[in-house]
Amino acid sequence: MAKTDISALSGITGFIGACMVDSETGLMMASEGGDGKLDLEAAGAANTEVVKAKLAAIEMLGLDDSIDDILITLGKQFHLIRPLEKTPTVFLYVALDKKSANLGMARVQVKKVEQTVQL
Repeated sequence: MAKTDISALSGITGFIGACMVDSETGLMMASEGGDGKLDLEAAGAANTEVVKAKLAAIEMLGLDDSIDDILITLGKQFHLIRPLEKTPTVFLYVALDKKSANLGMARVQVKKVEQTVQL
């Protein structure tokens, strides 16, 4: 049975919004937050291209490896992308306020939430 509850991500200090996305289609499977500050559907679709580009680079370089997470640092935000270990075509995307977020703790918390997701 699928369990797509990602609401625990909202407990991360500095949380702005999050979503779970199918990288094959760009479609959002679950979302939390955003509250008009961030269009999570658009962010999920756009970050699908980021994941695809990184996977293509790994393949082109002949690396026998996978993505743990991708960090994008903006002037005011951190964007964290984490493909699910059990289903790498699905990823969690989390936007955090850079001033208040603790990036190390956020990575640990996203990984914990990932372990609760079942598809």
